[in-house]
Amino acid sequence: MNIALVANDSKKTLMENLCVAYRHILIKHDIYATGTTGQLIEDASSLPVHKYLAGDLGGEQQLASQISNNEIDVVIFLRDTTYPAKPATIGAADFSSALHLCDMHNIPLATNLATAETLLLALDRGDLDWRNLVRQDAAM
Repeated sequence: MNIALVANDSKKTLMENLCVAYRHILIKHDIYATGTTGQLIEDASSLPVHKYLAGDLGGEQQLASQISNNEIDVVIFLRDTTYPAKPATIGAADFSSALHLCDMHNIPLATNLATAETLLLALDRGDLDWRNLVRQDAAM
């Protein structure tokens, strides 16, 4: 499965810790992340990460493109909700279109630690294997 990992600046350490704790699950899958987050994940967990550009340099568009083509199976976006009136941003990048595409294409999406852990455990149990069929149908 292809898993996209994104984190606001204030949540990057939490993302690193999540990847270290669930490395045994994540190592079985392909990991995609925005530039800085991807490098931090690689350094902390030794997981191989396909890195997009930084979010504000086009990483959001790269992620959105893969989502719209059903090339991403799970998105974990640990976001800072300190400022709820602010859109889901990383630096100057607005990730709301990627989140909207997850809803449109039924891509499982976690935006906090509790749902991230739930999705990773479900992934490990095989509960998300239906995504293989969706990806296969999209390729036809």
